[in-house]
Order: sequence, then C-alpha cells, then structure tokens
Amino acid sequence: MSTTASDPLATLGSLPGVPDAVDSVRKAVDQVYGHRVMRRRSNEVTAEAALRGSRGSAALAGADWNLEEVRRRTDFSGEDEARTVGAALRLTAEAGQLLSIWRQSPLRVLARLHLVAAGGAAPDDAVGRPRLAGEPVDEPLIEAPLPGADEVAGRLEGLSQLIIAGTAAPALVTAAVVHGELLALRPFGSHNGLVARTAERIVLIGSGLDPKSICPAEVGHAEQGRAAYVAAFEGYTTGTPEGLAAWIAHCGRSVELGVRESTAVCEALQRGAA
Repeated sequence: MSTTASDPLATLGSLPGVPDAVDSVRKAVDQVYGHRVMRRRSNEVTAEAALRGSRGSAALAGADWNLEEVRRRTDFSGEDEARTVGAALRLTAEAGQLLSIWRQSPLRVLARLHLVAAGGAAPDDAVGRPRLAGEPVDEPLIEAPLPGADEVAGRLEGLSQLIIAGTAAPALVTAAVVHGELLALRPFGSHNGLVARTAERIVLIGSGLDPKSICPAEVGHAEQGRAAYVAAFEGYTTGTPEGLAAWIAHCGRSVELGVRESTAVCEALQRGAA
C-alpha cells in the first residue's frame, strides 16, 4: 500500500478494473435497497444478513457449518469450531456498536474486536493488544510471511491515520484495504481473519454504502472459497497495481454475492416463506 500520495487510498480507486468493480457494487447495493420488502421489514433482512455473514466468516476460519446448525445452536463454548462460530457471531453483533468510534479511534475498535473474538480463549495479557516480539500467531489459513512486531505497530498506526484523516476513496476500496492490511499484519495472536472481515463490514456500513448492514461480504468471501480468498489476498501482499486491483475486485464480488443472498431473503419474506 503506497503512502506517498496525500490520499493513497483514493489513488487505488483508479487502478485498472477498480472503477468497474466499484460501479458494479454500487448498482447491486442500490438494487437490494430498493426492494419493496426493505420498506417495512428491513430489520428482519439485517438480522438474517448478520447470521449469514457470521456463518461465512467462520467458514473461512475453518468452521464451515451449515446455516441451520448456526441458527439452531445456543452453546458455542465447546470444541474449536463451535468457539470459532461463536466468535464470529459476537463480532457481527458488536460491529454495529463501534461505528461511531471507528473514524476517531480505529485502533481502539480493533482492540475491542479482538477482545470480543477471544472471549476468554487467550491469555488475558495478550487480548486486545497487538502482539509483541516473539509472540506466536494462530492463523492457519494465512501462510504469508509474518511481519515483525515493530512493522505491525508502524503499519497499524499508518492505517489508523489514513482512516482518521478521511479519504475520497470509494467505500469498497477502503474496506478492501483495511481487510487486506489486517490479514497481512495479523496484529493479534489469534482471530485475525475474523477481526479483519468484521473491520471490512464496519467500513462498508459506516461509509454509507450499506448503512443497514444487509450486504454481507463475508457470505461472498466464503462462497468464492478459501482457495480464491487466499489467492486474491496473496495478490494484495505483492503491493503491485495488478495484485491490489485483483484483491479489491475480489472484495467487490464478495459484496455482490452478499447482496444476492439478501435479495433471496427479501424474496422469501415477500412470499412469506422466511
């Protein structure tokens, strides 16, 4: 991620293919927001999108449960997969409470997200803070080289300053960069993927692109598959224009698939079948 321009995020919006991805996402989002069900039953669509988004994020973290199992289960304190699903559900519920803080103190929000995700599953002194030198990271899906603690601290601060300063970049671009940067840094000892995808959700909601949180990108990330997710992320880590554009486009497609999911929910509600 270049930091030489006054608004480096905005410069990414002009990469080849990115304007088309941004336009496609905006049209898809506008279409689902215009659905007649959204006029009276948007809260139901939001709740269903939250459930399905949580399931998708957990699937990418290794707990690929079917939706009905997530819906049915009440105890998530057992095996590793159950704890992962529980963490994803807690993060989705927490995201809406942190919108007003994000633009003023993104690092505080990230610390809170990790605290919520860990839920007592990590040593107390390691929860809610960036990892220190020599501390391990449990993130089996992401095998990219792990930045050192000093680099993590510097890049987190740089990302935070970009968010606080504001940007003219489209919401999709900002959300994709926040997501990709957190995956690349893996700043916490655990749950980095879940936190990164929740941060992406916060950007999409807080930017005004998806204010009712009915377009769960996590659904699309999961639907495209873990291999495609990792391949697109590896493009991000190269820092090349092509790699960055491919990652942004992948995130855009994920939002569109989330839109498709919520459109199906709207149609089911309209038929009285959901």
